[in-house]
Order: sequence, then structure tokens, then C-alpha cells
Amino acid sequence: MGDRWRRFVVKVGTSSITDERGRIFPPKMWAIARGASVLAEEHGARFVLVSSGAGAAGRERLGLELPLTVPDKQAAAAVGQTLLMLDWSRALAPRPVAQLLLSAGDVRDRERYVNAKHALEASLRQGAVPVVNENDSVATSELKLGDNDTLSAWVSYLVDADALIILTDVDGLHDVDPRRSSAARRIEVVRDVAEVEGLAGATADPRGTGGMATKIRAARIATDAGIETLVIGGGGDGLEGLARGEVRGTRFLPRAHTPARKAWIAQQPARGAVDVDDGAAAALAQGRSLLPRGVVAVHGDFAFGDAVEVRHGGRALGVGLSNFASGSLERIRGRHTSEIAALLGSKDFDEVVHRDNLVLVQPSPDR
Repeated sequence: MGDRWRRFVVKVGTSSITDERGRIFPPKMWAIARGASVLAEEHGARFVLVSSGAGAAGRERLGLELPLTVPDKQAAAAVGQTLLMLDWSRALAPRPVAQLLLSAGDVRDRERYVNAKHALEASLRQGAVPVVNENDSVATSELKLGDNDTLSAWVSYLVDADALIILTDVDGLHDVDPRRSSAARRIEVVRDVAEVEGLAGATADPRGTGGMATKIRAARIATDAGIETLVIGGGGDGLEGLARGEVRGTRFLPRAHTPARKAWIAQQPARGAVDVDDGAAAALAQGRSLLPRGVVAVHGDFAFGDAVEVRHGGRALGVGLSNFASGSLERIRGRHTSEIAALLGSKDFDEVVHRDNLVLVQPSPDR
């Protein structure tokens, strides 16, 4: 398996811990806990679980049948989360378990992101196993990451993981859906995620919310930050096999390492865009900051600190955090930094986007 891991994240979907009727099945959880522990001991590593299943546990406890209203889904998640954590506490004993419920805001807002990172770091330092889930009991559609595959990639960022392991009910990514074709061939190694993004569809299992498409999206997020990603089957047995060097699935190889802060910036949704001139584009390519004089157009409605796309000639150059709201930037674009204070009444920054807050688009390397 190459280098030893210091930390890894295991994402566990609902289908990996439930039976055919969608009920939580503790023996599956015990097997996963045992497999993760064996893998951790093999590497001398610590690990984090990102676990779905609260909704399933809550539906069973409340006697609810699908489909559910949004409030009923939230109630099921609230009731089920306590049951899920109780089962994980038993499965992972004698290790202590730390519960963390995150939402989209916790990974998109820098201050909340850092706070979540500190909580995870402290839990790991104290020898606990963090068990993370999305905060479904209060999240609405616009506040949700949407699936725990994506959440697991963000958690991998938060804990500076060396590897992300996504458990699934099939043995990795195939060239065609293995549930529909006996001729399906497993893809053992993916060097560039872009080459396989068209292969996956949505989940066919009503117990889950993702599918192979969300796993590939998570692999892109993680590998762009230098985190090896594995999509494997077999539950706990698959994890124990991994400890022996057996990969029952697909390995997504990491790209060149990106500093954590810039990896975070690269994944932020752009709230607007700025077009720059030839001189600014050349300066950015040399590692310099974007100054007002180089901005020729401002698009969208964004605030200080929001991510914006930087474009030149219709092509995206990168994404960065703006030091100016869109209205203010419109007033100073094309002007010298010495004019900012007179135009806006004050000046806090010379740069529109500082080089430390800018991530340039990198072409896919030849493999």
C-alpha cells in the first residue's frame, strides 16, 4: 500500500450498516470497527469515521415509513443519531468516541472550519475516535453538503488525513454497472479523476443518498489535496484485507500536495467573478497578487472574503478570496492602489486578491 498512514478517514454509508429491510445491523458495525482498528494498528495510525445511518435508526425507532416529510426526516435523524452513537460506542470500545455533527457552513466559513479542525484534533490527541455525521436534524437543502461522501472528503481535509476510505456495497468503480452487466470490469487504479467521471450513476439502493457519482466527486476533492482515496467493498473484511495489502476496490491516486489552506480555497463555491487584463494574468502566473488596476470587469454580487473566479480571455485562471465587496471593487477596478482611499473613503488592502489567498488552475498532469 505504499507509505504508512498517520491518519485516515473511513466513510460508512447507510447500506454498509443496515440489513435488507433498512434496519441498523450492529454486527456490521462491529466488523467495521474491528477492521478499522486492525488497519490503524498496521499503520500506527489514528482514524475518523464518517457515518450515515441516523435517519435509518430513527425511522426504525419511531416506526416511520418512507417517504417522509422534511420535518419527519429531521425528527428521525435527531432520534436516530443518539442510537447510532450508542452502537458505535459499543463497537469501538474500549476506545472513547467523540460525536461531531457538521453542516455545509462548517466547511465553507473559514472560522467555523478552523473551529471544527481544532475539535477533531483535540479528540484525536486524547485517543478518541471521532464519529462525524452531517447535522441532518437542523439542516435544510441550502445548508447541506448533500451526502456523506462529500462530507468525508472535507473531514479528510480537516484532520490532514493521508487516506480516505469509502466503503460501498460493490467492489469499487467498474467500467459499467456490475449490477446490470456480468461483463463489468473493475478499475483498479485511477490516476486522473476526470477520466472516470462519466462512468458513475446515482445509487440504486433506497437506503442510501449517494452512489458512485458522489464517491467520484469525493475522490476529486480529496485527491486534489494530495489525499489517496480508496473505494472498497467488503465492510470490515475489506478493511482488514486492506491492512494485508489487498485492495478490494479502486484506488484514486493523489495529485501533487496542495497546502491545506489553498486546498480549502480551491473547493469554495465562487460567489462571483472578475475579468483581468493581460498584464494581471501574467503577474498572477508569476505568483503575484491581483491589484485593482488589472481588473477590467466585475460579475456577481459578493462580499468581503467570498471566493471569486479570476478569468482572462474567457478562461478561468483560478479562484481566490476577495478583499473587496463587488460594489466597492466596481468603483476601484482599473485604478491605482494609491486611489483606493479617495474612492472608497478608506483603504484596508492594496490587493483585490492576495497571492496567499489565490489558487491557480492547474492542468491535469500527463500520467
